Order: sequence, then structure tokens, then C-alpha cells
Amino acid sequence: MDFTFTPAQNELAKRVAEFAAEKIAPHRQEQDRTGTYRPDLIADMAAADLFALRIPEQYGGLGLDAVSAGIALEQLAAADLAVCFPVLNAALIGGVLADNGTPEQRAAWLPPIARGEAVVALALTEPGHGTDAAGIRMSAEADGDGWVLTGEKTSIMIAAHATHALVFARTGGDGPRGISAFYIPLDDARIHRERLTDLGCRAGGRGRIVLDGVRVGRGELVGEPGGGFAAVMRGFGVSRAYIALMAIAVGNAALDEAYAHATRRTAFGQPLGRFQSVAFPLVEHTTLLHAARLVAYEALCTADRGEDPRIPSNMAKWWAPKAAVEATHQALLTMGHLGWSEDGPVAQRLRDVIGLQLADGTAAATKLTVARLVLGREYAP
Repeated sequence: MDFTFTPAQNELAKRVAEFAAEKIAPHRQEQDRTGTYRPDLIADMAAADLFALRIPEQYGGLGLDAVSAGIALEQLAAADLAVCFPVLNAALIGGVLADNGTPEQRAAWLPPIARGEAVVALALTEPGHGTDAAGIRMSAEADGDGWVLTGEKTSIMIAAHATHALVFARTGGDGPRGISAFYIPLDDARIHRERLTDLGCRAGGRGRIVLDGVRVGRGELVGEPGGGFAAVMRGFGVSRAYIALMAIAVGNAALDEAYAHATRRTAFGQPLGRFQSVAFPLVEHTTLLHAARLVAYEALCTADRGEDPRIPSNMAKWWAPKAAVEATHQALLTMGHLGWSEDGPVAQRLRDVIGLQLADGTAAATKLTVARLVLGREYAP
């Protein structure tokens, strides 16, 4: 297996790292304190083509592969995890629309996403249905040549910032085949939004979205009726690897802070790094993050070859956030009171990265996916 990036991918990593250092990192703590993105953030990210990564070139995107999108998200997450979600959603939802939309829909929907004019949210989770996403109950009642959507979505990342959402509602019977997907603007007066108060990623604007009799036509239906759930599950095969890389980037950034602290700080007349009790735990966590990173990139390489990435992607999704939380916690302990203080970067990183243990599927959900793929459904939980 070739573990090297191409020259173009290395250049992308350098370009996004420079952008993140200039436009993202200086605002991380202030955005966390205010709980929202700075006013020019979306425009700056759009100018850097971060929403265009996976959009096909014929629709104004860069048409990059999955590995390249993962590289960009790593660099952004190292600077501020909370800014990754509009980019992640553009890649995930843009892919769903490109794969399932009609030519007319793709031409209408994808260019605004690539330009950052349409900021997209994924509206799947409901108050009573998170991991059991196939059980969602939002109703889509047939009405002439369209549907009327009524119900609540919750735990929606960037709900406060989004202009559009890919909304999943039940057009048929029970189970996944009764779920359809609709791409709708969020400026309808019958759509109500409310921010949620979170432990971390506060600027990301996670929230609830209530649809109160919102009418949609056939032009808003993505793919065939009953095909929405399958479409987003295919997208999760790649997005879960992206989330793993985002978590790993946070963990590595925290460890970098801890390593630097171990060279600067002295105790008993020598640098902290000279003590095995300080150095060895950091090395152990660095090793675990490095291994998880390889699994995540294996998933993206598999997807780029046109093969099924779900086993390595789901492995990376349950493992990487756990490893990142533990690594960031160890970094905080290494730095002592400096790590515990919100004046430094590590405490916020720990608050932020914990949320990735929930995003796009819990550890139990992703392990279940792997078990069913390896054992077969008849022998798995």
C-alpha cells in the first residue's frame, strides 16, 4: 500500500494549513466564547474553495477525490474543529445530490454549494430517533403533485447557519424504504429554528429545526420516493472517515501543545520530557492516533477506487474519536493547570472533540455496522 500523498495533495494540505493559520486559528477562542461564527467566515472559506472540494467540476467545484477532502478537513480541524462542519456537509450532501439528483437539480443546487452561497445542513435525527435513524417519524403527506412536511429534527449541526437542508421524511410505510429525502431552503416562515446549548463546538450552531406544514414539490425530492435513507447511508461510508480524521487532527494538535510544554517546563532541575511518566503516555497516544489515521485514509482510498469503504470507515469512526478524546485528556493532564485553563487551547479542544463520539453514529452504531458486514446480518447483533 502506498502511504504517500500526491504532489497536488501535498500542495492542498499546505494551502489549507496556511489558510487555517491566518483565517481560522486566531478566531477560535472568540468564536467559542460568542457561540457563533465570525461574520466573514463563510465567505472566506468559500473564497478558499473549501465548499467546492467534492463538487464535480461541471458544477463549479474542484472535483477532488475523497482523500483530498480528508486532507483539507484535517488541516481545518487542527485549527478549530467547529469550522469543519459546513465543509463536511458540503462534501457529504453535495455527493448525495450529485449521485441522486436529476441533471436539472444538480445544475440548480450544486453551484451555489460550491460558491458558499448555500450552506447545507443534514436533517435526519429526531428527538426519538438518533441511532435508529430508519425509524424516523417526520411525516410527508401527499398533497397534489407534492408533499407537506410536518415534524421536528434535532441535533442538527450548523442548523443556526444553514440556508438549506437535506430533510428526511416518511413518505411510505415503516422501515428505511419508506423514507424520502428533500432538499429545501430554510427561509420558509413555517420553519422554526432553535439553537442548542452545547459543551463544545459552540460556534457550530447545533440546533433543532421544526417544520410546520411545509409544502414541497416534486422538484425538491432527491432521487426516487423511498430512496432517501439508502442515499445518505452510502454517504456515511465516506463521511465517517472524514470525522475520524477531524478527531485525529484535534488529538494531534493537543499532543503538540503537550510536547512543547514538556520541553519548556522544568521540574526537579530538568525538562518534563526527561521523565518517563510524562513522555511515555504522550508517545502511546501518538501511536494510537497514527494508527487510527491510517485506517481512516484506507477507507478514503477504498472509496476512491470505487470499492465499499464501510468496514474501515466505521472502524475509524468508533476508534478515532475515542483515541482523540483520550489523547487530548492526557495532553491536558501533562500541562496541568495551564491545560485546565480556558485561556489555553487544550481545554476547548477536549470539550470539542468529545462531540465527535456522537456525530454521524455512536461507537455502538458503527461497531454494529462492521459486525453485520463481517459476520452477516443473520449472525450479528
